[in-house]
Amino acid sequence: MPLIPQEPQIHERAQGSSATPASGRTAPTPRPVPGPRPVPGPRSAAAPRPGRPGPGPARPAPPAQRSHNSAGKPQAPGSAAPASSASSASSAPGSSGPQIQLIPASADAALGAAEEAVDLLLDSGRAPGDILVLTTGEQHPWATHELSFGEASYWAQHDAGDDVFFAGAAAVARARPRPVVVVAVNGGADTLSQVLRLARERAGALLVVCGGDAQRVRDVLGAGG
Repeated sequence: MPLIPQEPQIHERAQGSSATPASGRTAPTPRPVPGPRPVPGPRSAAAPRPGRPGPGPARPAPPAQRSHNSAGKPQAPGSAAPASSASSASSAPGSSGPQIQLIPASADAALGAAEEAVDLLLDSGRAPGDILVLTTGEQHPWATHELSFGEASYWAQHDAGDDVFFAGAAAVARARPRPVVVVAVNGGADTLSQVLRLARERAGALLVVCGGDAQRVRDVLGAGG
């Protein structure tokens, strides 16, 4: 009986089906990568934005709910409605000073709370050049990094006024006024009163104090409870 040559087998693949890896799992669909957030004003590529330890991916968009009902989680600083009395205080009656907001935080967490406050301010529409951040204890890492290149270049960025600027307690008197001043109470109990008073003088519209004893801060600033 004649032999019939065996026909080659053809394996068909359904059109449009996703490729299946050897493991049997469907390959995940790549997610779009968000583009970088534009930074107002020119900055050297070597210098990171204040508040960021160094070059890295763009900061992701904030969660939809950033306002608070609990202590330690303030709503966006400078918003029309102040946070709860536990974390905010108004200026003394009859005074023309800035609005004062207090954010509860330990000395170790004060710097992180200040950075979050800056992020909230930027997200709410504040220009980076409107914000001055002061530390009562250890310098912010950005300030330490920039000062390593000399005070001239460090203060040149302050004078340019096109980005968030970080300064230590010893430099408060030299810092120029800005619409918003954020104070991180991360130490320096002996000089806290002086730093707070100088910070209030430099805050045009809003003073945010992160950390410290709330009652002492109110007493120094003359803010109501």
